[in-house]
Amino acid sequence: MGNPKAFLTVPRQSAGYRPIHERIADFGEVEQTLNTGDRKLQASRCMDCGVPFCHWACPLGNRPPEFQDALFKGHWREAYQILTATNDFPEFTGRICPALCEKSCVLKLAIDAPVTIREDECAVIESAFREGWVQPQTYPRLGKKVGVVGSGPAGLSAAASLNRLGYDVTVFEKEEQVGGLLRYGIPNFKLQKTVIDRRLRVMEAEGIRFVTSSPIDPKKLPEGFDAWCLCTGTPTPRNLDIPGRELSGIHFALDYLSQQNKVLAGKEFKDKERITAHGKHVLVIGGGDTGSDCIGTANRQGAASVMQIEIMPKPPVGCNPQTPWPAFPRVFKTTSSHEEGCERRWNLASLRFIGTKDGKVHGVEVETVEWEPAADGGRPKMKPTGKKETLQADLVLLAMGFLKPEHPGLPENVVVAGDALSGPSLVVRCIADGRRAAEDIHRMLSEK
Repeated sequence: MGNPKAFLTVPRQSAGYRPIHERIADFGEVEQTLNTGDRKLQASRCMDCGVPFCHWACPLGNRPPEFQDALFKGHWREAYQILTATNDFPEFTGRICPALCEKSCVLKLAIDAPVTIREDECAVIESAFREGWVQPQTYPRLGKKVGVVGSGPAGLSAAASLNRLGYDVTVFEKEEQVGGLLRYGIPNFKLQKTVIDRRLRVMEAEGIRFVTSSPIDPKKLPEGFDAWCLCTGTPTPRNLDIPGRELSGIHFALDYLSQQNKVLAGKEFKDKERITAHGKHVLVIGGGDTGSDCIGTANRQGAASVMQIEIMPKPPVGCNPQTPWPAFPRVFKTTSSHEEGCERRWNLASLRFIGTKDGKVHGVEVETVEWEPAADGGRPKMKPTGKKETLQADLVLLAMGFLKPEHPGLPENVVVAGDALSGPSLVVRCIADGRRAAEDIHRMLSEK
C-alpha cells in the first residue's frame, strides 16, 4: 500500500446525506459524495490485510485492497478495471449494497470504523462513466441463443456474462421498462433510474436485446433458444391474513413503491388506483429495508404521521453478541428514511384491522409479545402478553418479506438464478448468482 499506516492517522469519513429539509421535498438521491482528495484519503485507510476478510465476505469476490490501493495512488482507471473484473454493476452495489465487505473489514472488527469501501466503489465507477472509460465491447459469437426471463439484478448480470461469453442474449421483461427490482422496488432517492438507463445503453450497444411487456410462462418457453435463465425474483409478498384484511387502504409494500416509481417515470393512475400517503396516518408493518423505503416514500408524499412496527424485539445497539463475526451483525439500524420522521416500535403482533363504515381501514389492533429462547437453540418462541392497543392508520403497508418461489418440472436447458432460486436476498448476491448461472449455462452448452 502507498501509506500502510494511514488507518492510524486518517479517521473514517462518510459522505453523509443531504439535509433532511431539502431531501424530503424531492425524490433525488439522498447520499452525497466526497471530493477527490478526501476520497483518496479514505482509500488510504485500507491496510492491505494479510487475509482480506472484505474480499471473503463479498458475494462477488470483489478485491477492495487492490482497487483501494489504485484509488489512493490516483490510478482511477486501474481501480475501475480491478473493480469491474468481478462486478458488472458497481454503480448499483455502490449505492444500495449493505456492504458485507465493510462488516468484515478488520477496522470494523477492531475499532468499529471500517474503510468506506462501498462509497469508494461508487466513486470509482462514477469517475469511469464521467471520463468515458465505460465503452461497449464486442465479443466473438458462438452462434447459440440464450433467453433470460426477468431483468432484475440477476437477469442483467446473467445477460452481461452470457453476452461476454459469446451468446446471443435476449432478455424478456414483463413490465414496461427494464430493471426489475432495481427499477420498481428501490426508491429513486436511493437509486435514480437514469443510473439504470445509462448501463442499459451500454448493454444494448454490446448486442443484448431487451423485450419489454413480455411475460413468459416457464412452462411454455418460446422456441429457438438453446438455453434459458429464469431470473423472475420473488413476486409473491408475504401476506398478513387477519380479520379486516379486505378493507381498502391496506397494500403490499412493493405495490406502493413500484407505483410511486412509475409515477415519477411519467405514468398516470386514476384517483381510485393511486396509493398515496398524503395527509394520512401511515403504518408500516415490517422492520426491514423495504419498510424503511416505504417510510421515506410516505414522508415525501406528505404523510401526517408514519409509524413502523416489528413483531421481533429491538436489536441491540452497536454490537450483538448473538451474531458475532463472521455472521452478519443484527444490530439496531437507523436509515436515512428513519431520520426523516418515523415512530418505531417492536414486539408488536397485529391482531386485526379496524375499518370505518364505508370499508376503509382506520386502525390496527396490536398486542405486545415476548420472545422466549428455544431449549434446542432454534427459533425463539413468541408469547402473547395480553396487552392490547389500537394504532391509528389510514394507510397500512405490509413489508414482511416475500415467499420463496417453486419451479417444479423445468426442462434440462433451464437454469434458475437470483431470488427465484434462493428466495429473498440482496442485490449483490443476485448479481453474483447471475454470473454463476451464466457459467452453468456455458458449461452445459459446451458439453453438448
